Amino acid sequence: MFVDTAKVYVKGGDGGNGIVSFRREKYVPEGGPAGGDGGEGGDVIFQVDEGLRTLLDFKYQRHYKAERGEYGGTKNKHGKNAPDMIVKVPQGTIVRDAEDGSFIGDLVSSGQRIVIAEGGRGGRGNTRFATIANKAPNMAEKGEPGQERMVLLELKVMADVGLVGFPSVGKSTLLSVVSAAQPKIGAYHFTTLSPNLGLVGVDDGRSFVLADLPGLIEGAHTGLGLGHQFLRHIERTKVIVHVVDMSSLEGRDPYDDWVKINEELKLHDTKLESMPQIIAANKMDLPGAEDHLSAFRAKVKDVPIFPISGVTQLGVKELMFAITDLLEKVEQQLQAAASDANLQSAERKVYFVRAEENFRIVRDNETYVVQGAELEKLMKMTNFMQEDAIQRFQRIMKRMGVDDALRARGCTNGTTVRIGEFEFEFVE
Repeated sequence: MFVDTAKVYVKGGDGGNGIVSFRREKYVPEGGPAGGDGGEGGDVIFQVDEGLRTLLDFKYQRHYKAERGEYGGTKNKHGKNAPDMIVKVPQGTIVRDAEDGSFIGDLVSSGQRIVIAEGGRGGRGNTRFATIANKAPNMAEKGEPGQERMVLLELKVMADVGLVGFPSVGKSTLLSVVSAAQPKIGAYHFTTLSPNLGLVGVDDGRSFVLADLPGLIEGAHTGLGLGHQFLRHIERTKVIVHVVDMSSLEGRDPYDDWVKINEELKLHDTKLESMPQIIAANKMDLPGAEDHLSAFRAKVKDVPIFPISGVTQLGVKELMFAITDLLEKVEQQLQAAASDANLQSAERKVYFVRAEENFRIVRDNETYVVQGAELEKLMKMTNFMQEDAIQRFQRIMKRMGVDDALRARGCTNGTTVRIGEFEFEFVE
């Protein structure tokens, strides 16, 4: 089964809790704090595995959660960091945030890694809170929660050249002739239901990856046929080989076929309109093909045309050499463009100043709700069973201006305030 989209839940491991501990040694009175920090939670990392071809594994496992860090220990011992969770994905996987659609990463090279969900840092032990005013703090932090999110995975096959055309024009036959790939071949529409890849080698030692993409039809960009499922795979290719049936056995006009498929490519992505293209005029072994080819050449003058027969292999070798030459030229142009882009980026540096994350206050009936990522994280990392931790939390709230903001919104003694999942009474 070929699966090229998936939606999964990922969560980085929570940080381990710091602990409250004091030195208890003979002849060491008032030994002081000795609570260690918690370890860091593991990251969830996506890594390219060249052995994978689809996102099928994500159809059966949709939750990925890294381990939490170890708790801190006595005698200032730090907890162990949790191992990262490595999730293997096929080459060509694009990752986006499922909530806002924002781009996270594009995994295109072998072994490439991207951190999808970061693990939380370990909570600090009471040793870290010792001050001149409080030499024996009776508080420690909880571990920071790991990042969690829903992500969308989209696979676009990694191929140098893509075969496009109407159903049953001979794309699968051509792939089977020029490579070791064994696609399903049949005399009916949509025989091919998933992209097939084959490595093509020409006589001079050069090679390229060729993709047989499922047949397109008019209206494919709107989802007709298999349009939405497989148009995306054409975006990865560098050269398009447009296979056209010159025999017209199904009653279609070859030129009309060529125009309609090009229109579908343009409507899906305007960049495909300018992508280098070669026309493979297929089924030249059948009656009437020569006449149709002559009429086709008269209308198409700006794209190279190669008459071939996938069955008899007429002209196939010449087509493969032409594809290889064009691909080599395109890759040189892409390398030159990438080099110019790197030079320009090196000459122009842009510096960004990250603004402090603020908070906002909204009303929920009689409850005042304070919203802010940093505040909510602080709540989760504070142990409200410890008096020193409560006092520290109050000081931070006051320093951030939350108290004054609540008063300005009309908050008085006894009013309920909610931050994240926690509710408490406002006290002057």
